[in-house]
Amino acid sequence: MERKHNPKLTENAKELRKNMTKEEKHLWYDFLKNYPVRFLRQKVVDEYIADFYCHSAKLVIELDGSQHYTKEGFLKDKIRTERIEKRDLTVMRIPNGEINHNFEGICRFIDEFVKESLRQPSADTSL
Repeated sequence: MERKHNPKLTENAKELRKNMTKEEKHLWYDFLKNYPVRFLRQKVVDEYIADFYCHSAKLVIELDGSQHYTKEGFLKDKIRTERIEKRDLTVMRIPNGEINHNFEGICRFIDEFVKESLRQPSADTSL
């Protein structure tokens, strides 16, 4: 029987939930946790752990610290984004600096994206 998730990733995701970065805590506790559309923290998506995930809006939010701005980091993020987007999800990458210096703007941006996503008709035409 094939497992839905890699058990090691599930355990890693639990640990990451316990040890969120300052920026992840800020976005979660001050916005996403009580947002009217459900978000999950540290959600396993294929072979990756997404920082935040919203099934209804088909959205993955990734907060990017300094390690993401190296040549290797850019390449890893590009591959990761492409693989996640193959699941018909949108990946929204947000620099940590934006969380720290433009929090209200980021919250508005996420809110507008989610509302627009929910207005779009579903691509699923099966009955």
